[in-house]
Amino acid sequence: MTTPDPDHWCPRPAPAVLMRHDRARGNHVLLMPERVVVLTGSARHVVELCDGTRTLARISEELRARFPDAPVDAEVGPFVERMRKEGWIR
Repeated sequence: MTTPDPDHWCPRPAPAVLMRHDRARGNHVLLMPERVVVLTGSARHVVELCDGTRTLARISEELRARFPDAPVDAEVGPFVERMRKEGWIR
């Protein structure tokens, strides 16, 4: 599996993957058939921006603007790549 070009790839949720707020856990979760992934920290913000309209580069740009002191460049790319490998996004 090759890593998509961050300047052209627009990640989006895989079919049957939904993000919801789980009141019991107090966090957002990704719901998939037979699986729930609890999103902690800023993961929810990253997932929200993976809507198929923004490139990975633009997602990082938007997050840097929102959270100027966060290590966006070091963390967003690897997190999105992990989501892609897990099949949560395409």
